[in-house]
Amino acid sequence: MQDLLHDIRQCRICDKYLPLGPRPIATAHPESKIVIIGQAPGTKVHASGTPWDDASGRQLRKWLNVSDEDFYDETKFAIIPMGFCYPGKGKTGDLPPRPECAPQWHKPLFDLMPNVELVILIGMYAQKYYLKEKAKRTLTETVANFKDYLPKYLPLPHPSPRNRFWLTKNPWFDIEVVPELQNIVHKLI
Repeated sequence: MQDLLHDIRQCRICDKYLPLGPRPIATAHPESKIVIIGQAPGTKVHASGTPWDDASGRQLRKWLNVSDEDFYDETKFAIIPMGFCYPGKGKTGDLPPRPECAPQWHKPLFDLMPNVELVILIGMYAQKYYLKEKAKRTLTETVANFKDYLPKYLPLPHPSPRNRFWLTKNPWFDIEVVPELQNIVHKLI
């Protein structure tokens, strides 16, 4: 695993497309039980090198109801984004994750994590990649039907502060999904 993570951190596949240059960010351990697959690091995470080290990460840890210590314990959580480097700024937020990372690195990582029991799919890119034709028409429909994907996958919206409107418009998420997520996570860790 350490050799693979070293190779990932040296990756330069999409170097020419990255405005801040490559800084692949991922964590994993052979004993990881839960894998969190998000979009790609933002500028704060790019600067710190620590995954989910921003407002989105604080919200995600609240949804999971876990401490920072548990969240960053690689034997409990592997953190593998769809794009490992900051992709740049778009019109309404960050650009989509680079398409090279997941096909290049996800399978080799999963091959070295035999104890994974849950994959948390955060956002549309992770959901479409892993759920394929089983993903619903919209992220909202996919998250609303989260039980269809259990026990292997659990789809979530992005915990970004920019998603406050979505959360306000979909109060069922906090009532139905978050308690189930917390229950599953605490059983696994």
